[in-house]
Amino acid sequence: MATTPAPPTAPPKPTWDPRRPDQALPWVRPTIRIRLTLLYGGMFLIAGILLLSIIYLLAAQAINEGSELALKVTGVNVQLTSPTCPGLNEAVNNDQLNSSLKACMAAQRQQALDDLLTRSLFALTGLSIIAFAFGYAMAGRVLSPLGRITRTARRVVGSDLSRRIELDGPDDELKELADTFDEMLERLERAFTAQQRFVANASHELRTPLAINRTLLEVQLSDPAAPVELQQLGRTLLATNERSEQLVEGLLLLARSDNQLVERKPVDLAEVATRAVDQTRGEAEAKGVELRGECVPAVVQGNGVLLERIALNLVQNAVRYNVKEDGWVEVTTAVEHGEAVLLVSNTGPVVPAYEIDNIFEPFRRLRTERTGSDKGVGLGLSIARSVARAHGGRIIAEPREGGGLVMRVTLPV
Repeated sequence: MATTPAPPTAPPKPTWDPRRPDQALPWVRPTIRIRLTLLYGGMFLIAGILLLSIIYLLAAQAINEGSELALKVTGVNVQLTSPTCPGLNEAVNNDQLNSSLKACMAAQRQQALDDLLTRSLFALTGLSIIAFAFGYAMAGRVLSPLGRITRTARRVVGSDLSRRIELDGPDDELKELADTFDEMLERLERAFTAQQRFVANASHELRTPLAINRTLLEVQLSDPAAPVELQQLGRTLLATNERSEQLVEGLLLLARSDNQLVERKPVDLAEVATRAVDQTRGEAEAKGVELRGECVPAVVQGNGVLLERIALNLVQNAVRYNVKEDGWVEVTTAVEHGEAVLLVSNTGPVVPAYEIDNIFEPFRRLRTERTGSDKGVGLGLSIARSVARAHGGRIIAEPREGGGLVMRVTLPV
């Protein structure tokens, strides 16, 4: 009779977590708490031993000095004299002599105690200075890994996400924090890399059909035999297509500018502002808006194309959202308190202070959404704020007295 083979047994499940090794003796782990406890406990113990030794030596010296014989026997007849007790020489009987001796010994003990207190205070002061200096040095040595973590975090914020702490040393809380921070940077780098790849792919996929539509419309409009209605429809579709292209370009630029810049070059804000003014001069003349201002050289480290986009968006908004008569736009650059400043002021409608924050939101306009305006696609100020943040700066909008806005962009030099 054939025997049925036994079914294969399942492999045993692992009894350990591969993410963290098990500690045989968790309480032996050299944590920061244990290290600081041992360090400061040892410091207090050493300071106490030193202080006790110093006090013992001072007390012994004071008692030795205070126990010196204050009496002196001279001549055949017993005569008591003392330089510190002049009352002995004036005593005429035993009572006065005993009183003088008692006062003399009390004065010498008080002098010895005062001397001991003075020397103890000097010793305590010197020991305190030494203890604070030693504690400061030891605290700096213990917290040096934390400073390394902070410096790495600042470099990551200012440059890119490819840097790592890679802290070595005992397996304590600081090393665990550094390893966790490195893991977080790894995930953030992968996320930003995926976002950049998506932006690049979206840039190609969105621009191509819009470019094809524009080419087809331009070819159709170039036909002189086309009916008037068809030409009117073509111009309308071409304007819509152009608006869609601007929207796509704005969205892609907004996505790219939200990240920190990796490559930076010297850029003069005065040159950037001048180019923005020149590009907007024709539109300003058509609307009757005066462009003025003085641009002082202010060199910053950044991307010239993105910085020019900030200036162009601000100047264009200042021209488009202006008054119909006697309007003006003032553009200035300067260096103030170690920062480069781009200032764009303009006349225009009165802007309530509580609506200032709304103008920086995408597709937002004062009191309305940007859903049908021919003045823009609603991303100008959002792009300007993102670019300023990517350069480590900021942009502030303030209502101007009499109407209009004052846009202030500050960038680190």
